[in-house]
Amino acid sequence: MKSLLYLFCLFSAGVLLAEDRPNVVILLADDLGWADLGCYDGPVKTPYLDSLAEEGTRFTNFYSGCAVCSPSRATLLTGRHHIRTGVYSWIHDESQNSHLLEREVTLAEVLKEAGYRTAHVGKWHLGLPTEKRDKPTPDQHGFDYWFATWNNAEPSHKNPETFIRNGEGVGKLEGYSCQLVVDEAITWLDDHRDKEAPFFLNVWFHEPHAPIAAPDGIVSEYGELKEKGAIYSGTIDNTDHAVGRLLAKLKEVAPAENTLIIYGSDNGSYLQDRVGGLRGKKGNNWDGGIRVPGIFYWPGTVESGLVTDQAGGLVDVLPTVCGLLGLEAPAGVHLDGSDLSPVLRGNPEAFSRHQPMFWHLQKSRPMVAMRDGNYSLVADPDYELSTSNLFQESWIPKIKAGGYNNFQLFNLVNDPNQTTDLAGEKPEVVEALKKKLLQINASIMADSEDWHLK
Repeated sequence: MKSLLYLFCLFSAGVLLAEDRPNVVILLADDLGWADLGCYDGPVKTPYLDSLAEEGTRFTNFYSGCAVCSPSRATLLTGRHHIRTGVYSWIHDESQNSHLLEREVTLAEVLKEAGYRTAHVGKWHLGLPTEKRDKPTPDQHGFDYWFATWNNAEPSHKNPETFIRNGEGVGKLEGYSCQLVVDEAITWLDDHRDKEAPFFLNVWFHEPHAPIAAPDGIVSEYGELKEKGAIYSGTIDNTDHAVGRLLAKLKEVAPAENTLIIYGSDNGSYLQDRVGGLRGKKGNNWDGGIRVPGIFYWPGTVESGLVTDQAGGLVDVLPTVCGLLGLEAPAGVHLDGSDLSPVLRGNPEAFSRHQPMFWHLQKSRPMVAMRDGNYSLVADPDYELSTSNLFQESWIPKIKAGGYNNFQLFNLVNDPNQTTDLAGEKPEVVEALKKKLLQINASIMADSEDWHLK
């Protein structure tokens, strides 16, 4: 049950201030690397996303909620570590009970209680019902309208067949996923929302997650038509064009200063050459797997043209939106993220992170990582799991009871590529950070769900 006190506080605040609040739009890429976009000195032409960075605030140390997709998305929507929310790893609905727990308070619910109309378009991957398993749908997590896929756009980004609109499959669609997702967003803006209320539009693209596809005319700008790297770049370029269409529509709907836009990626790239020289890639807890682009845009409120090295991440989105909009965060809920609004408003001295950033992924080595200030502490498990790459809910007792070894320490300012382990020369730092890591880990495991008993 969601806190009645929380709902009352938010409803009261919404009645008083909803008319003055901005629209909120979240743009999320899928498997986009830290060094893919033009504004991050990447190889892909992304003028529309670059314009958001130029007119807003761009983070150089921004992090996903996890090194794979489902848990990162759970963290974005809740401001909580994904294991607290019931999501241990990426979700396979046919074989797992796992899903984003209905008891979790999502950003959509926070905004809906404050008078917003809400829509989700694009990839979901937080659990959907199957013939054998009853799981909540996006409308049960605060979205008035939804157009989504379980996981990927299949058979590829071109002419996908896997979209569901408000619980009904729509069959094969013609076009590319990113453009179809923006088509749906524009249709909702034009035809389905309450035009007297502010809105929250959650746009989760499939690109550049495999299986990939993009128009030949775009792919050819990056290489041969069958070259994987060229197609990968083409999917990002095509998505930027789709973002451009959406930005144009948003400016028709409301002045730019009435819309907060947040952009990020659910995890790092699966291509090692797209992580900007960072160690690792998607699927592991080195920075290459978890550091992603992060852009905040809200003219007149968010600092324009600011590039900040302050560490932030998807875990901070919910508390930051609450901070920027003057909303109460969910009452009685432990948020792992912090409110970045002082940084975004140009007052970084007022920002304080209440808890180090923490990542946990069962098949990753290192299994856990924590960032506290400039330091990164990583560790391996002191137990073994089966060789399956797909998360097994039978692992949960071992995960909850397990500990860690092989602690390594890195200074991310002096050594962003994590090449030099400082654990031997700074044992006192290791011990201090290890204590924090184990405290966070214990807190998260205490909240975790026993899916293996369902």
